[in-house]
Amino acid sequence: MRYFLIMNPGSDGGKSQKKCNKILATLIKKGINFDHELTNTLEDAYHLSIQANEKGYDVIIAVGGDGTINRVLNGFYDSEGRRNSDAKLAVIHTGTSPDFCKSYGISLEINRALETVLVGNSTKILPGKITYTSLSDGSLATSYFACCANFGLGAAVARIANGGVRNYLGDFLGTFYALLHTLFNYHPNSFTVSLDGQERQLEKVYNISVGKTTYIASGIKVHNDLSSKDTRFYNLIVQDPGWYGWLGVIRKIYSGKSFTNDKSMTLLYAEVIEVCGNPKNAEVEFDGDPRGLLPCMIEAAREPLELICEVHDG
Repeated sequence: MRYFLIMNPGSDGGKSQKKCNKILATLIKKGINFDHELTNTLEDAYHLSIQANEKGYDVIIAVGGDGTINRVLNGFYDSEGRRNSDAKLAVIHTGTSPDFCKSYGISLEINRALETVLVGNSTKILPGKITYTSLSDGSLATSYFACCANFGLGAAVARIANGGVRNYLGDFLGTFYALLHTLFNYHPNSFTVSLDGQERQLEKVYNISVGKTTYIASGIKVHNDLSSKDTRFYNLIVQDPGWYGWLGVIRKIYSGKSFTNDKSMTLLYAEVIEVCGNPKNAEVEFDGDPRGLLPCMIEAAREPLELICEVHDG
C-alpha cells in the first residue's frame, strides 16, 4: 500500500505545522511506505493531488482544513466528472473548520484519524460537480465539492470568517460573527433558479444553499433526506424573513432540526440545479471558499469517490 500525504502546514493559522510533524513521525515509526509534500497555497494541493493520482498511489491523504480537503478532492476528477485513478481519498484534519470530517464520520483526533487511514475501510461518496464563471478570465470553470455551495450572502460570510477572525474567536463564534456582520450590510437580490428544468424567479433572496451534507458551515446545519451516494442535492432558500424572522431562521439553521417550509425558508430537492444572479450578487462559494461567479450549474459527478472513514456495520 502506497500513501501520499498532501500537507498544509499553514492551516489553522499555522498551528497545523506541529500536527504535520507528529503525523510524519508516527508513520516513520510504524514503518509505513509513504511520500509527502507540503503546500504553500491551496492550489498547490490541487496540483499535487493530480500528480499523485497520475503516479498510481493507493491512498492520497489530505492533511489540513476544508479548503485543503476540497482542492485534494478536485484532483481526483477530470472536467467531465470521471475519476482520474482508482486511488482512495483519506483525510486527517488539522485545520479550522471541520465540516467535511463531521459530515463523513472522520475523527478530529489525529491519532484516531491516522489509525482509520491505516485500517483502510472506505465508503463511496458522490461529490457535486459545479460549472461556474472563473474570476480570473471569465471563462467557464469546473470544480467539485463534497459539502455545500452557496449563492447570496454565503461568499461574504466565508470571506470574513476566513479573514482571520476565527483565529481569535474560534470556528463557531468566528463564523457566527461573520454571519451577523454580513446580515447588517447585505441587500437581498433576485435570482433565477432552475430545479430539474423547472424555472423559478426568486425575489428578495438572502441565500441559496445547494448541498449534500448536514454540516455546511461551522455550526450551521441543514436537516435533509440525502445519502452520501444520492444523485440529488438539497436546495435551502432563504427569502425576505424580515429582521424579526431572522431569529427563527438562525435558530433553525443552527439546530439542524427538521422544519416545515414557509415563506422565509424553503427546502427542495433536485438532481440538476442552475442558478443565475445579477452583477450585484454574483459570487459563488463552495466548501468554505469564494471561488467564482454566476451563472452556474450543479449536478452529481459521474463516478463516485472512495473515501476512507470509520465504516460501521448497519
